[in-house]
Amino acid sequence: MAVEGFSGSRQPVDVKVGELTPQSRAVNVTAKVVSKSEIRNIATGRDGAPHRVCDALVGDETGCVYLTLWDDNIEKINEGDTIKIGNGYVTLFRGNMRLNVGRYGNLEVAKEALAGEVNTENNLSSKVYEQERRPFRGRGRRDFGGRERRGGYRQRRY
Repeated sequence: MAVEGFSGSRQPVDVKVGELTPQSRAVNVTAKVVSKSEIRNIATGRDGAPHRVCDALVGDETGCVYLTLWDDNIEKINEGDTIKIGNGYVTLFRGNMRLNVGRYGNLEVAKEALAGEVNTENNLSSKVYEQERRPFRGRGRRDFGGRERRGGYRQRRY
C-alpha cells in the first residue's frame, strides 16, 4: 500500500517506512534512529537567518529513510532511540526522499522501543526520483501593451 497525498481533511495515517513515497503527506511513523550526521550551519529564508540542520537515518523492519532535523529537534533524539513522528511528510532533496517533521508535525521519543531490526538494505533515500521543476516565481512574462514579450533578445531589423 503506497501512501499518497491526501485531499480533504488530511487526517494523518499510521504507516511503515517502506510504504513511504515522494508524494506521502500527513503520515505518522514510528522508527528507530540508526545514525545522525554532523550538524551543519546554514542561512535560509529571505532574511538569511542562521539555522542548524542534521540528517538522521531512521527505519523499521520494512526499510529506512533520512529524516531532516532542524534546530531544536536535533537534540531531542539520539542514536538507538525509537521515535514517533506525527503528521510528517516526504520531500525530494536533490532527487532523494527525505522525511520531514515540519511546522505542523511533531517529534518525540517513544516510550516503547521498536521490536526487531532496522532493514538498512531498503534505503528509500538512496533511490533517485525524477523531480518536477518548480515554477519560476521571478519576473515572468509581463504585459507590454497588449503584446507578449518572450525572452530578452530581440532580433535587429536592417
